[in-house]
Amino acid sequence: MRATPLAARAHILTAVVCATLCALPALRPGAGIAWTTVGLLTALYLACELPGRCRLLGSSVPISAGSFFPLLLAAAFLLPPAAAALVAIPGSLVGRVEHAPATARRIWRAAQLALTVWAASCVHGLLGGGATLGGPGPERLPDFPYALLPACAAALAFSLVLTALDGSILATAERLPLRHAWSGLLPRSLGPHLVHGLAGLMMAVLWRSSYGPVSALFVLLPMYISCWIFSQYHREHAAHRATIRALVQAVDIKDTYTRGHSERVGRASVLIARELGMAEDRLEVLRFAGILHDVGKLCVPTRVLRKDGPLTPEERRVIELHPEYGHEIVRGIGFLGEARAAILHHHERLDGSGYPYGLSGREIPEFARVVAVADAFDAMTSTRSYRRGRPVPAAVEELKRCAGTQFDPQMVRALARGLDRHGWSTASTVVTADETVPVPRVGEGAGAVPRPVRPRSPDGLEPAAGRAVPGDGLDVAGGRAAAADGFGLAPGAQPSVDRTR
Repeated sequence: MRATPLAARAHILTAVVCATLCALPALRPGAGIAWTTVGLLTALYLACELPGRCRLLGSSVPISAGSFFPLLLAAAFLLPPAAAALVAIPGSLVGRVEHAPATARRIWRAAQLALTVWAASCVHGLLGGGATLGGPGPERLPDFPYALLPACAAALAFSLVLTALDGSILATAERLPLRHAWSGLLPRSLGPHLVHGLAGLMMAVLWRSSYGPVSALFVLLPMYISCWIFSQYHREHAAHRATIRALVQAVDIKDTYTRGHSERVGRASVLIARELGMAEDRLEVLRFAGILHDVGKLCVPTRVLRKDGPLTPEERRVIELHPEYGHEIVRGIGFLGEARAAILHHHERLDGSGYPYGLSGREIPEFARVVAVADAFDAMTSTRSYRRGRPVPAAVEELKRCAGTQFDPQMVRALARGLDRHGWSTASTVVTADETVPVPRVGEGAGAVPRPVRPRSPDGLEPAAGRAVPGDGLDVAGGRAAAADGFGLAPGAQPSVDRTR
């Protein structure tokens, strides 16, 4: 608890006091509490939380209490508010936590869930929900469909209180603005909590029926299994993201000049894809393609990337190998799918003058054509140490001028529509996701950001007007060299923005 900020400690203490006051009426003599039901539900919730503490099983079971919310909601339906609040406390105090300080997190979780279940039980009782659950014998059948109303209202109260408390601890423990602390919490949780409420209603009805409490386990077990499968999916997805972040961070550490460029290219690629109406399941892969398009820089010698002078023809050929290097790096990463082809071909040009294979037109994969436009757009609009970024309208006009020769006109039009609809700000993603200073959690300090090296111009030269950009993918020998800032283009020149762009 000592590592917890003072405001967070005060907030936790307040929640504990409130939870205690809510649960105290159940402990008064003559309260008329069905202690057998309380004991069974408490033991069930405790048994559900304990596997997370087992070293052999802990990594494979759901960490959050989401899989057990139907059980807590069933307690809210079956018991008076004070008794329902007691059910959540023992399991919360022994549950597994992944971040320090564990004690503060467990105490907070117990108080939070006690208050949440208490509120849900109050709402359920106010709407007469207890009488709708039925009882043993055919003469006391559940009152459907009316039973759905108090159950759904209780689940809504459960969701509102839980998300309100989640946002409050984020604001106090992690010093987030209130607007950001609560942003998106309720929309993301309301649907699942309503489903949990219906499962809790089924448990409560079976509990009250002639089949008894054992029958309620037939609802809890499928819910637990489904949540376990869902948590495994999220673990796998998190591992995918960690792989991507590690690769991007490695690129940005090696080529600090373009830090944040990869993340913005991913964002612009998704902007284009949405305008094209791509399926949602392809958008994440396309974002990965944009983020990883320059991963081949890892295989380019640092002395070439950071050379303070013009590149030799041999060095330029090495630079132009970075798409193939990148493809080799990600070849074995199965979840990237179409992104691998985009990494390999994002420097191909519609007229066939690109590299590495000189593909033209529709021979170039769709993802590669999207990333090529996003890559050029961000490079032109990004501010460098030696020049300001080009205004978005000017960059779009330059892309339109080169559409049909270098860029796919369809992708350029999609980008223009997306920018008109949503706008663009290079400041919104100034570093890659991994380099962002981690939000400090309870008891954790902020992470360190690697210190950048001296910025340089994208062609490895000191800023100077009128110099050609070697290795930017242009055919310099063919007379298409551009000024070093990428904007002083001669008639017919291609937009030069980054020699490894």
